[in-house]
Amino acid sequence: MKRVIIYMLALAVSTLNACKESDPPLPDNLVQFESAEQGLDATTKEAIIKLKLSRAVDAAMAVTVQVNPTGITYGTQFTTTPATTGNTLSLTVPAGSSDASFKLTKADNLFLSGTETIDFAISSAASPVLVGTTKQLKVKFTSIVSTGTALTLDGGTGGSSAVNAVFADLSNNAATSVKRASWDLGFYSGADFRVILNNMTGASAVAMAKNDLTQVTAADTVGLALTLGFDPAGLKLIDDVSGDITKTVIPSISATDADNKVYIINRGTGGATPAKGWVKIRVIRNGTTGYTLQYAGIKETTFKTVSIPKDNAYNFKYASFDTGALVDVEPAKARWDIEWTGGIYKTSDGTNDIPYYFSDQVYINFLGGVTAAEVLTSTVSYDAYGESNIATTAFKSDKHVIGANWRATTGTIGVKTDRFYVIKDAAGNVYKLKFVSFTSQDGGERGKPKFEFKLVKQAS
Repeated sequence: MKRVIIYMLALAVSTLNACKESDPPLPDNLVQFESAEQGLDATTKEAIIKLKLSRAVDAAMAVTVQVNPTGITYGTQFTTTPATTGNTLSLTVPAGSSDASFKLTKADNLFLSGTETIDFAISSAASPVLVGTTKQLKVKFTSIVSTGTALTLDGGTGGSSAVNAVFADLSNNAATSVKRASWDLGFYSGADFRVILNNMTGASAVAMAKNDLTQVTAADTVGLALTLGFDPAGLKLIDDVSGDITKTVIPSISATDADNKVYIINRGTGGATPAKGWVKIRVIRNGTTGYTLQYAGIKETTFKTVSIPKDNAYNFKYASFDTGALVDVEPAKARWDIEWTGGIYKTSDGTNDIPYYFSDQVYINFLGGVTAAEVLTSTVSYDAYGESNIATTAFKSDKHVIGANWRATTGTIGVKTDRFYVIKDAAGNVYKLKFVSFTSQDGGERGKPKFEFKLVKQAS
């Protein structure tokens, strides 16, 4: 009996070894740019240039990139981070990572003709990684109309509670990441005078019956509830989740200063945002072209002041209580089409709508003129969708056309393959877009969603 057992064990080991020997080798691990061309117009000061690998590396791996500018000079008109040595960039892909990046920055007060370009070329990669086919990238200092590519958005750390929001500009093959908690208030640049809360942190606010910031103290917070919870009443403490600019918690800022009340703001803890102290604010108009923000901690007897001018190139200008100044958040309104982030939306408790924080929200830039539609593959496939389908596509100016509909977090977890999206940008270019991955179950990474898109019709 003992001999039989030994024989069977030996046979099992032999079988396992045979299976290992027959396993197919992994495909080459390639490093390449996300696209072959990227636009950088006059309003954009910097861009993050990404190199993607087919899969993560086990050990840190070096990549070198050659830099060849035309009509623009390194060091005086543009720089890179890290800096070049000669005309060579030395990058490192960290162990366990599948990407690397560098920052391209234009000098301040730089006036260009739009014909300037920089050619980046991956010249080498450390073994066992090989250089892929998209080994060259041309950055043009003007807007382009992309024919399509694949982009992986950098949500940073945090997974389902990723720390970054990412704005994507399809026509320019560009994506911009910003910390979700880097701002507190957004000031509308449109005709009305409106102020928004940071929905990405779950911020909430309530009005006081006072219009003097120094008269609001900690005593005014006694019994005050500013936590959203899963209560229908919580929706009254936040801006309209559909993005309707006429339904902000803070009403239109009056031209009559005395009508503008003090608000107490809970800066929120949504999406794993660390809790911060409550702040009291008051906003008044600064003539006809901007705002004046007054703010202080609840217990402070004096307040700080920040002037926020309107800028028609942007939907909003943003301010941070942490820095006491304006901060850069979303790009110029003509420079982004969709935003991937997390934020407060609504769900049902069976009877009423209640506030609920959704990860992986995708908003369209509806205030900037972008429209979109969801298309089910039972109607037409992604590959088959063409210019002839545009006329029967129901485009909507709805912030949540995409929303969280593109992925499933229960049941079969991953990107939904039964739908794709058609996006018409503000210039009139029409793109079709489908999500490829967003979590380990579909071959991706949570916090770094990947999608591909193709130009269906260029604006005339």
